Amino acid sequence: MRRGGPGEGAVIAVWGRGRNPKKRGTGMTQTGYSSFDTTLHKTNRMLRQIEESCGWPKERRNQSYGALRAVLHAVRDRLTVDETAHFAAQLPLLVRGLYYDGWHPSGVPMKMHREDFLDHIRREMPPCEVEGGTEKLVSSVTQALRLYVTDGEWQGIKAELPKDLAEMLP
Repeated sequence: MRRGGPGEGAVIAVWGRGRNPKKRGTGMTQTGYSSFDTTLHKTNRMLRQIEESCGWPKERRNQSYGALRAVLHAVRDRLTVDETAHFAAQLPLLVRGLYYDGWHPSGVPMKMHREDFLDHIRREMPPCEVEGGTEKLVSSVTQALRLYVTDGEWQGIKAELPKDLAEMLP
């Protein structure tokens, strides 16, 4: 079920009766498909980590989703097509769809340095307050992403970025 209005985009839970009879009556149920259940769990875990890092309550889930989306798109648009695909392959299925949403591979990589990168995120991110500003937001999101990406791939991403951008990543 999609919660939130157009542009808010928080895909968080599947409501109603699931295929698992043990889960009935709990409000939020399993989808009945293990790959969907897994990606929902991983995505919610990632969003919770962003919220905790930013000091946001769960009620600000649309902002954690917006932050994840904005940072993913800024990283994606700065990488080469090959590196974009390697990175995406390690993301949870739902996050991978978010990552590719609206992508125009013929226009990448976009040349961005630190301020251009942060401006890209600010333009795509819904207005919100984060103590520490956009750089703190990037740190919070990349820490959450880091749970799903191998060391080798993470180093490959950092190697593709200018030094001033790579320094922002964990």
